[in-house]
Amino acid sequence: MSDTAPATYLTQEAYDRLKAELAHLSGPARSEIAKKIDAARQEGDLRENGGYHAAREEQGKMEARIRQLTHLLDTAIIGETPPDDGIVEPGMVVTVEMFGEEETFLLGSREITDDSMHVFSEKSPIGAAVNGHEVGETVTYTTPNGKSVEVKILHTRPYNG
Repeated sequence: MSDTAPATYLTQEAYDRLKAELAHLSGPARSEIAKKIDAARQEGDLRENGGYHAAREEQGKMEARIRQLTHLLDTAIIGETPPDDGIVEPGMVVTVEMFGEEETFLLGSREITDDSMHVFSEKSPIGAAVNGHEVGETVTYTTPNGKSVEVKILHTRPYNG
């Protein structure tokens, strides 16, 4: 993993929530999965022990989430809610027009919100294109398949959870 990976914007609320999740996964959840693995191991032949393999898979997923959270929190930029000044920046809910339709999304990390809102990172093609621009501006970005897409910024507002 590169040390030059860009930082991710998080609200203080999101940072605190993720830090609590990391503390739980690193402490009580790790102990619980270790007990499950030990109990399953004592059942005998590990080759045919479904409980053992399920617990090991669960442990692998948990360790991956711990690594993800650790990296995210170590590189996060914790910010106040951005000002409602019509400028697109991380932490804003942005409404754009593209392909003749309106699309609303949160610019930032998916970890900021736990609801069903669409989220685009400021590192994504559309996020990078609109970041720093103002309501009323039209920007163009290139999709991963090479097509140019024109996007008009219609509205912005700070995300309030």
